[in-house]
Amino acid sequence: MVTLTNEFAQYCCELLSSAGPCVAKRMFGGYGISTDGLTIAILANLGNGDKLWLKASPQTMLLFESAGCERFTYLAKGKIRSMGYYSAPEEAMESMNEMAPWARLALDAALAARQPKGKRAKI
Repeated sequence: MVTLTNEFAQYCCELLSSAGPCVAKRMFGGYGISTDGLTIAILANLGNGDKLWLKASPQTMLLFESAGCERFTYLAKGKIRSMGYYSAPEEAMESMNEMAPWARLALDAALAARQPKGKRAKI
């Protein structure tokens, strides 16, 4: 993983601000973006440049996939693993207005993940 710049993290916080005041914190060579203590996105460079990865839920996965978003995957111990995050749509990276519905989906997914395990679905 390549280290991301703080400028990109701050830009992504601005893009996601419709979900609430965002904070970017360093984690694992990238950043986690949270609002009100909920992680709604991560920033990582998996070798194809800095990317914003939005939290998804089982209910929103198809929305991300139909928009052409890439699922966050990585190689660990020789196996491909994935996390419940998808790349932000390219057009949404250009404005807060375009990002707003995606930011809301990410916030809703974070809120759903906060539920007790028996009450939420896994992805």
